[in-house]
Amino acid sequence: MSDSTATTDLDVALEKHRVELTGYCYRMLGSSFEAEDAVQDTLVRAWRSYEKFEGRSSLRSWLYRIATNVCLDMLKAGSKRARPMDLTDATPLAQAALAPRPDNTWLEPMPDARVLPGTDDPAEAAVAKESVRLAFMAALQQLPPKQRAVLILREVLAWRASEVAELLGTTVASVNSALQRARATLAERADQGAEAAVSDPLDEEQQRLLERYVKAFEGYDMTALTALLHEDAVMTMPPFDLWLRGPADMTGFMTTLGSACAGSRLRPVEANGLPAFAHYKPDPEKGGFSAWAVQVLEVSEGGISGLHCFLDTARWFPLFGLPLQLEAEADEVEEGA
Repeated sequence: MSDSTATTDLDVALEKHRVELTGYCYRMLGSSFEAEDAVQDTLVRAWRSYEKFEGRSSLRSWLYRIATNVCLDMLKAGSKRARPMDLTDATPLAQAALAPRPDNTWLEPMPDARVLPGTDDPAEAAVAKESVRLAFMAALQQLPPKQRAVLILREVLAWRASEVAELLGTTVASVNSALQRARATLAERADQGAEAAVSDPLDEEQQRLLERYVKAFEGYDMTALTALLHEDAVMTMPPFDLWLRGPADMTGFMTTLGSACAGSRLRPVEANGLPAFAHYKPDPEKGGFSAWAVQVLEVSEGGISGLHCFLDTARWFPLFGLPLQLEAEADEVEEGA
């Protein structure tokens, strides 16, 4: 076999693991872009040191060991990605002010296709989706880095304790202890609020709920929107630390500080294992509609419990493969089709 053929074969073998490694690094880091950087670093390190790979473990296990070390190094700074409700109390509408925080403060959204490998096992697919949902991701960020790695490897990826111990260079007893502590922390957070309960795929009731949401939002019908929201529903808008609780404050914001979003258009996307939309608002200068936010919705018990609007469109829309502009003519044709 020629050197060029061997190199190509190695590139193909490494690339096969990109999506699952990105999912792992995303759960570890809470950042879309840092996760992709970590995976690229992992694959480069693997490529450069492949001659030292002795084959005592599988290539996959070896890559996870490298990725874990990369992530642990990146987490040494001690910063924790968060949602606005993890940092401040809800703000009454009368006191609402848009104060941004740095990008590295926030838990970031992620397209499903970049972190969820294809599988024919419905149960496995459901676990994978649940493990990238925003509430679970936020809980993971509260764990110390090694506990985080143990929980992801054991609970999400179903590794054996002995495999995790070998990867981390520790004992099975230590792994089991870390897992027990991580589970306790997550259980405490789960008691603080309901998790999103979304079927995979969406059931008929959830599909109808989303259709009603799109109609209400695009029509800016606050009465119809209120009917879809739980009494304790929340709305967040990173990079701003403001978050609102309850339909009155949410719709009140939308008709005051957020009134420019009237007449917007929503396009479905797949993010964090949850229903999501690309939000385009009317552009009075250019015409048509300009990218405004990636909306990620949390749904539970027949209603919307969370509306999370990620506003940094220059970062998010390219990540999702979305255009930054919609033409009015195309939109009107589509609506009339």
